[in-house]
Amino acid sequence: MNSSQKLKDIVLEKYGQIASTSGESSCCGSSGCCGSVDYTVMAEDYSGMPGYVPEADMALGCGLPTEEAGIAPGNTVVDLGSGAGNDCFVARALTGEHGRVIGIDMTPSMVERARANGRKLGYSNVEFLLGDIEDIPIPDNTADVVVSNCVMNLVPDKAMAFAETHRILKPGGHFSISDIVIRGMLPEGLRTDAEMYAGCVAGAVQQEEYLSIIRDAGFGDVSLQKEKRIHLPLELLAGYLDHSDMERYRRDEFGVYSITVRAQKP
Repeated sequence: MNSSQKLKDIVLEKYGQIASTSGESSCCGSSGCCGSVDYTVMAEDYSGMPGYVPEADMALGCGLPTEEAGIAPGNTVVDLGSGAGNDCFVARALTGEHGRVIGIDMTPSMVERARANGRKLGYSNVEFLLGDIEDIPIPDNTADVVVSNCVMNLVPDKAMAFAETHRILKPGGHFSISDIVIRGMLPEGLRTDAEMYAGCVAGAVQQEEYLSIIRDAGFGDVSLQKEKRIHLPLELLAGYLDHSDMERYRRDEFGVYSITVRAQKP
């Protein structure tokens, strides 16, 4: 098994556990549910957005990309890493009954949960597909808008993921993606820990590298729509950082940031 497959297996296991819980996803902030990492610590509040469905909100994101996406009535929207359907249902409220929304997720139990949520709502123009973001099961030039929330970071080959995003967008289409990036040198323990990978931290790359990957995939008009520092709990970091590293973290010499990026396919 190569390292990329190992990382995908980690994500499948962790997010499969979360999708299979019957209660609130925040149970995974406890040490006994999905390990020591709180997968909801970076989440934003969707509750005021049109189309919001509480049952579909697993609180696993790190931004509000759909709010920033400029979705217009009649658009075809693709959500990469759609989870239980949260961003898809918000996108559906924006694109309307004459638009189309497609959610892609590689975790079977997440797709099942999203489809169940969709059936309850009775939408005929929202669908959920099982698929890999490095090989998106959608034809070329399908989407007007692509959104994604703290998912690209979980993909081992980010260059391929953004190349696939470019492929499925129509010429002139754009994406709005929220994700986690690093500023400064992240200590080795945080970068390599498996659970921190599934929690979006260890898979993060430097911000400039992230933006370069987007440009290298052929996108233009790359801009930051939002950015904020993620304040990870100090008791969590204590398991990964020595005293010196902790002091450097407090001085903001390195950090974990949520950014929302918009870019356009020429």
